[in-house]
Amino acid sequence: MIGDMKPPNIVILTGAGISKESGLHTFRDGDGLWAKHRIEDVATPEAFARNPALVQGFYNARRAQLRDPTVQPNVAHRALAELEANWPGGFLLVTQNIDDLHDRAGSRRLIHMHGELMKARCLRCGAVSEAGGDLSPETPCPACEAAGGMRPHVVWFGEMPLEMERIGAALDACDLFVSIGTSGAVYPAAGFVQEVRHRADTLELNLEPSEGSHLFDEARHGPATRLVPAFVREMLAKWA
Repeated sequence: MIGDMKPPNIVILTGAGISKESGLHTFRDGDGLWAKHRIEDVATPEAFARNPALVQGFYNARRAQLRDPTVQPNVAHRALAELEANWPGGFLLVTQNIDDLHDRAGSRRLIHMHGELMKARCLRCGAVSEAGGDLSPETPCPACEAAGGMRPHVVWFGEMPLEMERIGAALDACDLFVSIGTSGAVYPAAGFVQEVRHRADTLELNLEPSEGSHLFDEARHGPATRLVPAFVREMLAKWA
């Protein structure tokens, strides 16, 4: 992997597996909030139009889980922030997660491609605002003061992920693509490895082989809290 001429430009993709070790349920867990609701009822624009109170209640519960003081960034989140802070080449962290654990760990060159749970977006004026507490169908927009239009700032099924142009440009320029804690089943993120695999080195760090594990040059399997710090130490020892 990776030549010795200069530090590679890195793009890292993270999924729910990295946050599960901080105590957050993943989409595919058999317990937790997702198991109690159909996707069609809580995670589509149609669901919000049909029953905004149900959708707001679902995301209020997810927000409350994230506010639990026991839910904190783990050593994998912190290792990626350390890599960013000390990396001499290009770096971008793209997460599919809507939690704020990467942010709290110190990551700044970060894109939340599926949005952010702790923010809300006004359907009337488009403003995005902080939303650490509960939302209701009557919550007014801090920007335009209109009520009835605040929705979770998350990407629902059927909607386009955020900042895809910026992500595409980073993938075009990357020399190393690393996928961490993702099932490889949700597109377009699951297709990133195929976009870069013939011109960049690719590495999977996952608890178990993902659906696209065979597409990577190298795959290491185990907990993110073990694999990610080891990967960061390896990279910084060589390049920083």
